[in-house]
Amino acid sequence: MHDVVIVGAGTAGCVLASRLTEDPELSVLLIEAGPRSRKLEIRIPAAFSRLYRTEVDWGFSTVPQPELDGRELVFPLGRMLGGSASMNAMIVARGNRLDYEDWSAVAPGWAWEDVEPYYASSLDAFPIVDQRDGSPLTDAFVESAQAAGIPFRPDLNDPDNEGVGVVRVSQRRGQRFSVLDGYLHPAMRRPNLTVQTGALVTRVVLEGARAVGVTVRVDGSEEHVSASRGVVLAAGTVNSPRLLQLSGIGSRSVLGEAGIPLVHELPGVGEGLRDHVASGLVVRTRPGVETLTSAGSLKNTLRWLLFRRGPLTSNLAEALAFVRTSQDLPAPDLELVFTPVPFEEEGLKKPTVHGITMGVVQLQPRSIGSVRITSTDPLAPPAVDPAFLRDPEDEKPLLWGLKLARRIAAEEPLASYLADEMLPGGDVQDDEGLLAHVRARSQTLYHPVATCRMGTDDDAVVDPELRIRGLEGLRVVDASVMPYLPRGHTNWPTVMVAERAADFIAAESE
Repeated sequence: MHDVVIVGAGTAGCVLASRLTEDPELSVLLIEAGPRSRKLEIRIPAAFSRLYRTEVDWGFSTVPQPELDGRELVFPLGRMLGGSASMNAMIVARGNRLDYEDWSAVAPGWAWEDVEPYYASSLDAFPIVDQRDGSPLTDAFVESAQAAGIPFRPDLNDPDNEGVGVVRVSQRRGQRFSVLDGYLHPAMRRPNLTVQTGALVTRVVLEGARAVGVTVRVDGSEEHVSASRGVVLAAGTVNSPRLLQLSGIGSRSVLGEAGIPLVHELPGVGEGLRDHVASGLVVRTRPGVETLTSAGSLKNTLRWLLFRRGPLTSNLAEALAFVRTSQDLPAPDLELVFTPVPFEEEGLKKPTVHGITMGVVQLQPRSIGSVRITSTDPLAPPAVDPAFLRDPEDEKPLLWGLKLARRIAAEEPLASYLADEMLPGGDVQDDEGLLAHVRARSQTLYHPVATCRMGTDDDAVVDPELRIRGLEGLRVVDASVMPYLPRGHTNWPTVMVAERAADFIAAESE
């Protein structure tokens, strides 16, 4: 018996476990399906894509995406302590002030002035630092972007984030420093926190309209774990709605097709999936221009192992630009991500030539997808459909962004470093050819949200204090509750959401 059971030791779970156990009278159990991994690639910033499709990744793929040539896209999600925060690009970019005004319009209490104090309070456990050994190519990109008309933004986390700048990262002394390090590891010394790994939660247990615990599968056998004050799902944008559906909470039609008896009808569970889709340019560099392609050389590996210096300290995505495709827009709708290495085949291909990538990201997509279980088997992967480019309007910012990226590549000083364009290729000039490139090469930018979104309307899954609507003792606290994508990245916003949720839960315990 524990007071609170938290399902999922990713970003939100680590924050919650830490904040809730600051109360010595509160007993907390944190359950994680994955291992306590010591893989070195977790620590080495530049090695994060080497974790894809390993035992610390859930290994999901999307369903075929008709608008992306029918491809099933790689959909990495961390399955270990720290979750995706242990395998992300460590980018700290919380979006624009207007994002939170949009949130507040559907979930009162989530405006900028409401959330900003929680961003501030996270800084004691979530360090945000300058990159240790950035590439000269990154500085060249920032200068060339300004030459192309994009204003310089010294701090990309300003309330107005429009402009170009160098990324700040969640690192310490040249290695990853995530919520696992800043929140969970210190909290694990507290006697009122229990952390169980290698345990798959298969169902939320309800008594009437109240959650009283969870069913956990460990080494093939199942056991019931009780929670006297409540259960918190922090399993992420895919696994939180998946677990609700397995528990009979969700859409009548989705549950019926999967063979799950309906326990509590909430049509919005698993619906509303939004994610950032990324296209981009890959350009070869001139002979003698070194990029992160050689980051793993013996010399650079020893430099990182001995001194935590060198190109292996790179988060790959070293600079960002947030821009508006039209001056009539109130805030940026497009992001450029600069990486001093060719990033191909969704990060699975090891680079073999020196080059750079300029990712092009649609920040405010209209396309909306879903996460739905397909069977009663808790081990069966769900159908993840981000519906990329399902709305034809989503093509336009990507085409505009590819042309902007080419203009930046032609400006000095970056142009002096670059040779020929590898993708889509210099011979591709018209919109039809560029769109064919988008369909053939686009991928997720790993920012899924909104499958358990908060709000006050009938389709909302949780209320503004993140309680499941119509049930007691059950909350969702992770990126799935965000009603809209931020005009930025999702890791720090998820930290903020969990910081706020800890206060909500603590207030109920008083």
